[in-house]
Amino acid sequence: MKLMDYGLKPMDFQNPVPATPANGLSRRGFAVTALASGFAVASNPVLAQAITTDTVGLTAGEVSIPVADGKIPAYRAVPNKPGKHPVVLVVQEIFGVHEHIKDVCRRYAKQGYYAIAPEMYARQGDVSKMSDIGQILSTVVAKVPDAQVVSDLDAAVAFAKASGSADADRVGLVGFCWGGRVAWVYALNNPKLKAAVAYYGLLEGMQSDIRPQDPVQFASSIKVPVLGLYAGLDQNIKAEAVNRMTEGLRGSGSGSEIVVFPSVNHGFNADYRPSYDKVAATYAQKLSFDWLKDHGV
Repeated sequence: MKLMDYGLKPMDFQNPVPATPANGLSRRGFAVTALASGFAVASNPVLAQAITTDTVGLTAGEVSIPVADGKIPAYRAVPNKPGKHPVVLVVQEIFGVHEHIKDVCRRYAKQGYYAIAPEMYARQGDVSKMSDIGQILSTVVAKVPDAQVVSDLDAAVAFAKASGSADADRVGLVGFCWGGRVAWVYALNNPKLKAAVAYYGLLEGMQSDIRPQDPVQFASSIKVPVLGLYAGLDQNIKAEAVNRMTEGLRGSGSGSEIVVFPSVNHGFNADYRPSYDKVAATYAQKLSFDWLKDHGV
């Protein structure tokens, strides 16, 4: 699948791959031990509109996070000043922690956050060098268990806390595309999370032996306030699924909300892609900043 088609027509996110070990964590080692520089190959050509946020006033760069079975790389950006800063977990699109996700970390750090983006595919494969989105989905994304994702995000919070620069009692999360689904999953599994923002995260169609439930199935059980930001023209997330999710959230008591931007497509925040919509992205970013601050992050 070509980049220009991504988000413009439905994709099959399911793939019949063998399950990982019973506890949901891979034991076959790490495919990624360091972050790639620049943008993922599959995201090329990168458009000239791509935003670059500077590091002035920040400490930013790659770090290594201890996890249950080794270490995973991550990108971290934090204000270069004394004090403990609230934490924002930044969860990647299907392209991994490439330049766009690093830039998002810097954007949040500029707002006073300790922003950290762990490489969530470190065990399953290096998507930065893959040229086709279908290959990324089938050989890597389909093999990442929810249990692993939750455990690695917990490890990222522990890493931030140990740094002495983070207030680990004030943790939020923002996720995009694949990471948008993760926002819902982590909100379910970590009730200590203060708030989350899910950019066009899949709501159904991902359930498997390593992903026990889709968000539409557990919406009523979420207790963390999550802001869902969705696109009216998205071919992967239909209005019916958004409506079901909204209805489930009403019964959760979490205060979660979903906003649908009617005339934009999947990936409207991805400034390096043709799906980018500056007006929607700018407004969504303000909503995200306000949502986190309003909920104590």
